[in-house]
Amino acid sequence: MAIRPEQRARSENRAATLQAPNTSLLATLAQHQSAAVDSLHRLLHEPLGTSMACLVIGIALALPLALLLFLQNLQSLGNGIDQHSNIAVFMQERDPAVLLRVQKMVGTRKDVKKVSFTTPDQALQEFQAKSGFGEALATLDKNPLPPVFDVQPATDKAEEVAALVSYLQALPGVEAVQADIQWLQRLNAMVVVARQLALLLALLLGVGVILVIGNTVRLSIANRSAEIVVVKLVGGTDSYVARPFLYAGLWYGVGGGIAAVVLASLCLWGMSGPVSRLLASYDSGYQLSGLGVSGSFTVLLLAGALGWLGALVSVLRHLRAIEPR
Repeated sequence: MAIRPEQRARSENRAATLQAPNTSLLATLAQHQSAAVDSLHRLLHEPLGTSMACLVIGIALALPLALLLFLQNLQSLGNGIDQHSNIAVFMQERDPAVLLRVQKMVGTRKDVKKVSFTTPDQALQEFQAKSGFGEALATLDKNPLPPVFDVQPATDKAEEVAALVSYLQALPGVEAVQADIQWLQRLNAMVVVARQLALLLALLLGVGVILVIGNTVRLSIANRSAEIVVVKLVGGTDSYVARPFLYAGLWYGVGGGIAAVVLASLCLWGMSGPVSRLLASYDSGYQLSGLGVSGSFTVLLLAGALGWLGALVSVLRHLRAIEPR
């Protein structure tokens, strides 16, 4: 059966219609790729100016980034100390039956991981071995050291540890309970306040980055005003003309993000030695942690978004004012 010319024409038109969206999408992607590559080449052809702009952006971003890294490590250190903190319960009661009953009561609690008991004789022997006053202590008629329970909490939350301390203080025969958790509570509160200040600083400096990139793109628009007029005369749309400047802002942001990651890593590296020696004096092997791959990628993504936003603000304000006359 022969195909009529009208049917062939309709089939060709239908095929062209189906292929048109794909062709349009490929053309749009090609235009974006061309604009991105062209804007990057223009920035690389001015290495000094581009490097200076990226360094300024990087310094602005590195300040809150380094502070947030410091607070993150400080909070991790506090959580680690909290997890390994023990509570010393000094007993006034010396009756073995009462002490055994107290040990069983404490050991059955869900917020207690382990309970160990130290007799006065064991405590005296340990004190003699570590204090250097063995001969002097040997002359004592009576052992002055009390029985001690060493309670290891099963939780790492300061509020729950405080509740456990209150319970232990109310037990019969308890003379004193020693748990250094108050400074951990203050540390956590200080970290929260400092984190809020760091986020506020990041917000303010982020606005500054947007303004810096916007001003840089504005100068680029002014320098290329004649080229923009020619492009609009031959039919270039505002979106087509704005595309290279938006990608330029993106590259500025990414370059500043790279500089910020490098500067923050250098600050962390410079502090790692003194901090490690300080923690070693407290028998802590904690090591400062950096951004990592995911953190660095997040910083670059946020910096690129700030650059794009700064360029967009500048484009919306200045590009449309350039029209052919």
